[in-house]
Amino acid sequence: MTEFFDVALSRRSVKVYDPEAHISQEELTELLEMAGRAPSAWNLQQWHFLIFHGKDVQEKLLPIAYNQQQIVDASAVICIMGDLQANLNVDPVFDPQVEANEMTPELKEILAGQINGAYKRPEYPRDGAILNSSLAAMQFMLAARAKGYDTCPIGGFNAASLIEEFNVPKRYLPTMLITVGTARQEGRPTDRLPIDKLVTYAK
Repeated sequence: MTEFFDVALSRRSVKVYDPEAHISQEELTELLEMAGRAPSAWNLQQWHFLIFHGKDVQEKLLPIAYNQQQIVDASAVICIMGDLQANLNVDPVFDPQVEANEMTPELKEILAGQINGAYKRPEYPRDGAILNSSLAAMQFMLAARAKGYDTCPIGGFNAASLIEEFNVPKRYLPTMLITVGTARQEGRPTDRLPIDKLVTYAK
């Protein structure tokens, strides 16, 4: 199996894809299942994936993403959406654990209290949605690279138009698009700032 460090170091943001390359729905599902293994606050899994798989629907997305050619040339596009009402996941997430004796009913109630308290704060639903869905997005890109696919995260799109065109429920906040496919042109190599410029040890 490819080493994690090799996967992480070889990942590039690819913007030129082979338009003839194909990714199956089964392969996409496998990648999304791995993305869904990302960590999340209280394990509420504050994300939802809107999939654009097929040239017709990708063409509909194209003007919303400001006519970036990669939208139609990629094998698929994933819209990562944050869940603004992930507090509604308490029962679906925790009840199976209670039934399996992996969590006590008392612990469930404690966690539910913490969650409900957080979601009463006006800033938390949006902050939590963006933070946690971004963890799933990164995990998706690494999983895709491990399977030999290339990706590019895209923040340049009209979220309001996407919501309207594709009837996105108010519960979900579009966080980013991710193109996935086979590179026709390798992503541009990039350097990083020296790590000592980015690190401060607390005292």
